[in-house]
Amino acid sequence: MDIEDLMGKAGASEDPKANSPLKSLKVDLDFYSESIKEVSTEMMAEGYTLYPIFIAHQHEVSVGELLLDKNELNTQWSINVSSLEEFIDRGLIKEERKEAFIKSFKKPNDFMCLFVIVPEGANFVFYPYK
Repeated sequence: MDIEDLMGKAGASEDPKANSPLKSLKVDLDFYSESIKEVSTEMMAEGYTLYPIFIAHQHEVSVGELLLDKNELNTQWSINVSSLEEFIDRGLIKEERKEAFIKSFKKPNDFMCLFVIVPEGANFVFYPYK
């Protein structure tokens, strides 16, 4: 899934609040892109994981470690860093779904894997680096 899939088509919703959080996420991801790519590359190079996952959130979450704090950076979204292994350990991805997740995982040198948490729920999104 791409970020545009979550945002919907332009003008598809009459409610401007429905799209605004994810539009601000796109702006923040473009701003964060270089930092996220650097961390992703380090995680893979150091053998920590082949599947880095970045959690985009606007409230406190208990998954991963805080990487980019919206309060410090004057942005709308914070980013935590995690991995497929942590998601499996915590039961966020079931062991039997691991292979399906790996198969759908886009090239981590080209795309960041995001777990986007919004009040309506959460979903995985692959967003290209700038």
